[in-house]
Amino acid sequence: QVQLVESGGGLVQPGGSLRLSCAASGFTFSSYWMNWVRQAPGKGLEWVSAINTRDGSTYYADSVKGRFTISRDNAKNTLYLQMNSLKSEDTAVYYCAKEYSDSLVNWGQGTQVLVSS
Repeated sequence: QVQLVESGGGLVQPGGSLRLSCAASGFTFSSYWMNWVRQAPGKGLEWVSAINTRDGSTYYADSVKGRFTISRDNAKNTLYLQMNSLKSEDTAVYYCAKEYSDSLVNWGQGTQVLVSS
C-alpha cells in the first residue's frame, strides 16, 4: 500500500532553515507529481509546492516563493522541501501528498515545523 512518511520538522528560529523529507513506498514514485501542503494552527490546508515527473518543473505558492525549494530523488523515492528564511507564519504541520488526476490522493502523517524565537 502507499506510504508517505515525512521527517525533518522541528523548532527553528526566524530566519533559519530546515529541510523536510518524505519517504515514499508502495507505488512507482517517479511516475507521480508530488506536493507539499501545510496546515497552520487553527487554519485550513494551504498548498505549498509541487514538482512534476517529467522535467522536474516546480511550482510554489506566492507565500513561499523564493524561500522554499522542492526537489525529488527518484532513485531514493524521496521528496524534499528545503525551507530557508523561515518566518513565524511558516509554523504549521507539513504534509507530503501524491497527486493523481489533479487530486491529492495519498497523504503522509505530517511533520511539525515551529518557527519561534
